[in-house]
Amino acid sequence: MKITDLKTYLVSVPYSHTEVSSRVQRGGVTAVIVRIECDNGLVGWGESTVGPDAATIELAVQSARPFLLGASPWSGEAISSQFNHTALWDHRPMSANFAFAGIDQALWDLCGKEAGQPIYQLLGGARRSEVDYFCYLAQGSPDDLRQQCQLGVDRGHSCFYLKVGIDRAAETDMLAAIRETIGPAGKIRIDANQAWTVGEARSILADWHSRFEIDFVEAPVAIQPLENTLDLKNQTAVRICANEGLWTVPEAYRLIKSRCAEVLCFSSYWTGSLRSFHQLCQVAHLESQLVCKHTHGELGLAAAAGQHVMLSIPNASDGVQQTAAMMEDDILTDPLPIASQATWGLIEQPGLGVDVDEQKLEKYSELYREIGQFLPYGEDK
Repeated sequence: MKITDLKTYLVSVPYSHTEVSSRVQRGGVTAVIVRIECDNGLVGWGESTVGPDAATIELAVQSARPFLLGASPWSGEAISSQFNHTALWDHRPMSANFAFAGIDQALWDLCGKEAGQPIYQLLGGARRSEVDYFCYLAQGSPDDLRQQCQLGVDRGHSCFYLKVGIDRAAETDMLAAIRETIGPAGKIRIDANQAWTVGEARSILADWHSRFEIDFVEAPVAIQPLENTLDLKNQTAVRICANEGLWTVPEAYRLIKSRCAEVLCFSSYWTGSLRSFHQLCQVAHLESQLVCKHTHGELGLAAAAGQHVMLSIPNASDGVQQTAAMMEDDILTDPLPIASQATWGLIEQPGLGVDVDEQKLEKYSELYREIGQFLPYGEDK
């Protein structure tokens, strides 16, 4: 099996509501869809996240053509080395990881299809029969939060996640509405996106934890220097989840070894490949840390890739991240299970185990040509 062609598609798919945090405000997901074809007729699909500039990531994906054409999909690690070192993308490691992660997914998809096995089997097999996902709440009035939480409860969610760090008083009211609706057993998780100082975080978390019982806080303070997060960890009863600061393999390894967080929230976009993500999850397991799969805002291809890793690692957290439930649509033939429920079970089909609807692919490619990228800083589309 040899690679004969590489195609890319820039797509924009709207959210059902605007995503708002202390860091971003955006109305949907823009991604680079990667299609790799082989001489035996098999096609592999992947999804590259785009960061602040989608066109740059598409060009980075296309720059891998010299190392892909004529190669075997089974040589993904060699292709990655050529892409990063020979092509000098290691000079821009985050863009390189964003781009190559989609290529890597397509290579794994091809290998799984040729082997007749889902990707988690190629990663060593399933460690669990299903993965639990969070209910991603949008900021709003207390009544809005009650309605969102009740829908989440009805869908079976046990973990409820709210972006904070914008307006403490309003967020306090939101948290009260969440706890009132989900009851004492539900888990409340918050993400400040590094909005607070250590002193602010210590004060706010002490207040909120005493009143609402916070399960964990993601990125409460700037991750650099790591000592700030370590100080806060020793000053709060709330578990710390690290997100920012896991940007590359070396940075992720340093953060894991620092033990500044009990939970790590990252994905193959941060590490460049499913294999490196899987390996770092194993390292985190040795440090007694859980992994909560991160989403930059993802479509179904990236969600499926993440599901395979979560099925196969020993330390997957409950309430891992998803945006399927807030998408107006996707580019797949069938909706993901987590678009309407809290859990996703074993994937039985080979490769990624999901199919691309090429009419939808064209529809959302056309939408990208019309409106461009869903930017992270709030321009209306």
